[in-house]
Amino acid sequence: MKEYEPLNLRRHCNAGAELFKPAKAAIPSGNKLWHGIPFALASGKKCVAAFGERIRQGMQSVEIPIGKTARHVIFAHRLLDSKLREGDPVGRACARYVFVYADGHEEPVPIRERLEIAVIPSAWGQWPILAYPDHKDGLVKRYEGNWGHTGFRQSEATQGTGHDFYLWAWINPRPEKKLQSVRIEPRGPRFYIGAITLGHLEEFPFNRTAKSEVKIVLPKPADAKKPFKLEVEVDRGVATYPYALPKQSAQAFLKDDFRGWGEEQNSNASPAYVEIAATDSASVTVKQDGEKLGSVKWGELKRKKRLKPSKRLELILVDTGRNWVRTKVLDDATGQPVPCRVHFRSPDGIPYQPHGHHTYVNSNLGTWHIDIGGDVRLGQITYAYIDGKCEGWLPRGEVIVDIARGYAYEPIREKLTLKPGQQELTFRLKRLRDMSKERYFSGDTHVHFLSTQGAHLEAAGEGLNVVNLLLSQWGHLFTNTEEFTGKPSTAHGGETIVYATQENRQHILGHLTLLGLKEPVNPWCSDGPSEAELGGNLETTLSRWADECHKQGGTVVIPHIPNPNCEPAALIATQRADAAEWLVQDSYSHLEYYRYLNCGYKLPICGGTDKMSSDVPVGIYRTYVNIPDGETFNYDTWCKHLRGGNTFHTGGPLLSFKVEGQPIGSTINLPGNGGEVEAEISAVSVLPFNCLELVLNGAVVARVDEKAGTKSLKLKQKVKVEKHSWLAARCAGPNYFDGKHHHDGWQRRIMAHTSPVYLAVGEPWWMFDAGTANYMLTLLHAGIDYLHKRSQQYQPGTVTHHHGSDEHLKFLEEPFQQAIKAVHERMHKLGIPH
Repeated sequence: MKEYEPLNLRRHCNAGAELFKPAKAAIPSGNKLWHGIPFALASGKKCVAAFGERIRQGMQSVEIPIGKTARHVIFAHRLLDSKLREGDPVGRACARYVFVYADGHEEPVPIRERLEIAVIPSAWGQWPILAYPDHKDGLVKRYEGNWGHTGFRQSEATQGTGHDFYLWAWINPRPEKKLQSVRIEPRGPRFYIGAITLGHLEEFPFNRTAKSEVKIVLPKPADAKKPFKLEVEVDRGVATYPYALPKQSAQAFLKDDFRGWGEEQNSNASPAYVEIAATDSASVTVKQDGEKLGSVKWGELKRKKRLKPSKRLELILVDTGRNWVRTKVLDDATGQPVPCRVHFRSPDGIPYQPHGHHTYVNSNLGTWHIDIGGDVRLGQITYAYIDGKCEGWLPRGEVIVDIARGYAYEPIREKLTLKPGQQELTFRLKRLRDMSKERYFSGDTHVHFLSTQGAHLEAAGEGLNVVNLLLSQWGHLFTNTEEFTGKPSTAHGGETIVYATQENRQHILGHLTLLGLKEPVNPWCSDGPSEAELGGNLETTLSRWADECHKQGGTVVIPHIPNPNCEPAALIATQRADAAEWLVQDSYSHLEYYRYLNCGYKLPICGGTDKMSSDVPVGIYRTYVNIPDGETFNYDTWCKHLRGGNTFHTGGPLLSFKVEGQPIGSTINLPGNGGEVEAEISAVSVLPFNCLELVLNGAVVARVDEKAGTKSLKLKQKVKVEKHSWLAARCAGPNYFDGKHHHDGWQRRIMAHTSPVYLAVGEPWWMFDAGTANYMLTLLHAGIDYLHKRSQQYQPGTVTHHHGSDEHLKFLEEPFQQAIKAVHERMHKLGIPH
């Protein structure tokens, strides 16, 4: 016997498009599959059985023969008249469907508005309570769509709506008895029936079972290694987007060195998983790049747990049941809830995020300026930022938890067993090193797009004290405008501070971070894309922005030194730059920083992330600033001592560095003939590194290493100094630039580097390098040429500039000339021709 059997209503059809005013272009006809159930609709001008007032013979009862047994009878019907918005009560009887058995017994059922039937379109919130729309719930297209729907795309799911009919299923209380007919008795309002289908399965025709997890395995290596492009179709139910599962086993994951810090993303097609909610008779079909790999019946998979419908596909039901669990994460020393980020998963790698958090942010697609608050993705893993407490579904049986809080706490990655009925979990995070007790306070100098509150949440979860949330411009887009207040936002307890300030940008001259602004420094960006608006003029320079920042008592940082590489030379030569920032670890950025140090420019180093997406945690590269005893930690003291130079940049290891007992940023005065100094360095880390190095004027003069990787190293070294110099400490991979990398979107390497300790020999500290001076002069003259020969400008006499001067090019050029003069004066003092 067929699972579902449509009835032929052709002889009972008495109406069509004329029921609508204006007339509906067409009422669906022919064979349809709605929710995987077949329906047969009549065609032609008379294609529906219409009833009710003002319809010819509409108030007469109509007997529709059945003549068969059935467990369910499913109606595709539609109400045409409604007075709900005029005050009619919900549940007004529109008709009575009377099911007549061959033995004469009758089962009358009222058909009521907003229960078994409703008008289409239904007003929002007025869908029928007991009937289903003809179009079921589904998914948004995964890889394409309307730009205007970008925000909605993140929901992934679409709600089913009634396009032409609502589907109502009657459950036969006497399924063993033959149904002779169904009598349609109208009660007034107009409605019509388009189709009736008999259901012969014991299951209810529409799915009422919540989702279960299914693992997808592609046995053939050629299929498994293809780029991920799987899709799963379910006719009598729904399926989520499938997602890749981790490459490594649960055991390997638990032993991995990157506890709390993500996992390599599996970009291949297998293994994967999907969540399915369906009736037992549903067909589940898996496709790869549009090609069918195999299909199974959902009920059979539920019974057998594992099916291999083809040589190219294996499906495994891995649902073990679930508990709603409340989790606490405590500071082991205080016993109080501690902000952190958490990830829960099954041994197969199926994630179970706390309620209110994303399993995958924006479906693991790009998140530049979309949704980056509250969750962070590190490769395969999405973590939820919590305040120390969370709750949500976790699978029964084995559960793996991954918890981290920045670099000063030991992360947790462990397996536990969740028993039926268990609803509480508690974890304790232990400090690796108490940085605040040592008066070191961490900050990220470079964050975009978060809200202030989101930045507080993420900073607390990463153990980060300061977030500099940067307003900026990107072509015609201005970001974080609403966050600017001109003052710090300090969380209760004072542990995290968020300051909405600015990054001002120009695509050739450079970028500039302006910390601690009380008023905006305008314009934010200048001279066209990708920083400023299309066709815009060059209105100002980095040096002018720096001057405006300093007038407000702010701090000027050269972000991602040296690029864009032109005007940073002017900022450094005129001492407008207070610090330089690294976003990545590469030899070029190091050489540029060392170049300026060797030319006698004291410049603290700091770390920032340039966070613009959910695959970058705040503070994955961060700056630790020492604030001496007796000074309160606040935003002003943090910026003050950032400028002072007792800082170190880190992407994991926590450094300690002293020379002759003096801290980072100090200047040590030696006699005229020089002398020997002793440097002490130590590093501890939650992530593995390989070497610890002492750098003198850019060259490594001492190192210790551990080829297999370690989380702790120490170095004590005496260094002979005969001329003005600087020393710094750094640690990273085996050869420093080749270490392991994070799983963030930039794949930044694990490393740390201090600002220098300066060594003066016989007089105040100075250094000079003629090659660097000429390098700077080349950039400065090139910058002037850019102003005059390439920058976009309004015609003279047609514009009043923000600075009010008629000599606009002179205004732009002046800082470059100041820098050239400063370099020349240094060269002249040393007798170097220029």
